[in-house]
Amino acid sequence: MFHKEGAKIILFAVAATAILTLIVGEFVSIDWLRTTLLVVILFFLIIILQFFRNPKREIQVAHDTILAPVDGKVVVIEEVYEPEYFKDKRLMVSIFMSPINVHVTRYALSGEVKYSKYHPGKYLVAWHPKASEENERTTVVIKNDHFGEVMYRQIAGALAKRIVNYAKEGTYAVQGEDAGFIKFGSRVDLYLPLGTKVDVVLDQKAKGNKTVIAKI
Repeated sequence: MFHKEGAKIILFAVAATAILTLIVGEFVSIDWLRTTLLVVILFFLIIILQFFRNPKREIQVAHDTILAPVDGKVVVIEEVYEPEYFKDKRLMVSIFMSPINVHVTRYALSGEVKYSKYHPGKYLVAWHPKASEENERTTVVIKNDHFGEVMYRQIAGALAKRIVNYAKEGTYAVQGEDAGFIKFGSRVDLYLPLGTKVDVVLDQKAKGNKTVIAKI
């Protein structure tokens, strides 16, 4: 199953693949060259399709649990100062997504959306220390009965050129539902209350809707 954000790109890619395949079949007479070109064309179509895949992962909503919002690798677990909303120290858990990861952002927990803001910015590599402050990003804060206010931030990377955010202030976010999409490489930072005991470690592979980040 594919994510709706990829509909136009997938249609374009399929059409382009069909046209290029016809052109190669008609005008390239050298067997090895024709085969090579067809394989390359098919390869790029597969890359597009796998990038926009949206595997359905059913969950039992747990209000005392924070799940990974995205697929990727845990690259940061540390206390940081959060200047935009909390203006105090928080425990940040950062998950980096490579281009081959699923790029759907899912709500890590249920609660009321208290804050949602888009910030235009640069396109530094996603693991750059300044990426969370200078790159294109969205900031969302959800108020949960068990954890209080928890922030997550979608951050564009060097290849990401569009962040899609579905969270709207005043609405209720349901854990596990689609919260947005980041096109072509990125990361997501979670900002948890200090003292939160996390259940992941550095370099661990996380899976959205499956991996438990923290639990009370």
